[in-house]
Amino acid sequence: MFKVEKFGGEGKKLKDYEEIIGIEAVERIREKGEALKGKSFANVNSTAYGGGVAEILHNLIPLMRDVGLDAEWLVIEGVDEFFNVTKSFHNALQGNKELKLTEDMKKLYIETNKMNAQDFDLSSFDYVLIHDPQPAPLIDFYDKKQPWIWRCHIDLSDPNREFWKFLRGFVEKYDRYIFHMEDYVQSDLDHSKVVIMPPSIDPLSEKNMELSESEVLKILERFDVDPEKPIITQVSRFDPWKGIFDVIDVYRKVKEKIPDAQLLLVGVMAHDDPEGWVYFEKTLRKIGEDYDVKVLTNLIGVHAKEVNAFQRASDVVLQMSTREGFGLTVTEAMWKERPVIGRAVGGIRLQIVDGETGFLVRDVNEAAEKAIYLIKNPDAAKEMGEKAKERVKQNFIITKHLERYLDLLNST
Repeated sequence: MFKVEKFGGEGKKLKDYEEIIGIEAVERIREKGEALKGKSFANVNSTAYGGGVAEILHNLIPLMRDVGLDAEWLVIEGVDEFFNVTKSFHNALQGNKELKLTEDMKKLYIETNKMNAQDFDLSSFDYVLIHDPQPAPLIDFYDKKQPWIWRCHIDLSDPNREFWKFLRGFVEKYDRYIFHMEDYVQSDLDHSKVVIMPPSIDPLSEKNMELSESEVLKILERFDVDPEKPIITQVSRFDPWKGIFDVIDVYRKVKEKIPDAQLLLVGVMAHDDPEGWVYFEKTLRKIGEDYDVKVLTNLIGVHAKEVNAFQRASDVVLQMSTREGFGLTVTEAMWKERPVIGRAVGGIRLQIVDGETGFLVRDVNEAAEKAIYLIKNPDAAKEMGEKAKERVKQNFIITKHLERYLDLLNST
């Protein structure tokens, strides 16, 4: 039942990015990799498919191997109840103060990690990187002889203290802690161990690579999306923190001024997110019989290339999350030169420069106002999109992410 699986196969090479970042940057990164040549590096998380962590690892592991690291990706397993517990951790750490941590939850959480630890010997690696709360207790089940690093991909700016106090008992044993932003660093951690490192997108992945206009149009036709009418899109999980109901309300306000507007709600149903099905059903009920709203998921054949096409076809991309560790979908849309309207929370604030590379908003009314402006002023939207792409190139693409990891391992 509890089996650790290995992921991360052949992929792109660092040289493939020369046209984007330049030969000098490629050579600098490769030189940093030389100092780690042959070192083994385990990445451990809780799902191989769905969500930003899995997507990053699919793209990053081959590049780590290309520069000399013996990088592996391991995925823990657990029963549904375990993932229900870890989803409660996720929600509590992002600010849900109503949730309570029971002894049964603690026991299942620890026992599942113990059983996974028995299936793979992490002690054989030179470096171990644990992603997010789900596998954090693994550190208790090894005779630790090498650096262990914990990476938090969620918004920890205002956590439920009961859950954080329990999780901190494991996290504080790690040698380094990685957070996306300073705002997420908890005051009761050893700040000398903290590393700030935003995540990234891969501009050459199927989700972000260039698509021809004809390819985009074929995909829109397949899913009954009209390219001649304004398109508003949000790409996200069906999750209470993603603000999907607010997105629908923004669309309805826009439609009062622009009657032919369409809304695309694009998402993936992830293995480690049982709560997602509940919000998926709630979303369908809120939409009702509005045929200008399309709910587009992997359940009906929406995968990376389709997401790419929907983002490229959009007049406006929304990210109305109420909590957001970073928001890779914001970066993806910015790379495609789309203007993004995001709620001014979490990592969205790091990506969007308000009024320059997109708009930061506080509520539905403000988001609707900005969406109407962008749809009615395509030249302003185009200029904003061009600046957005440049910001991603300088800060949030995978080669920069790789280099930051190499710097961390070389200094640990």
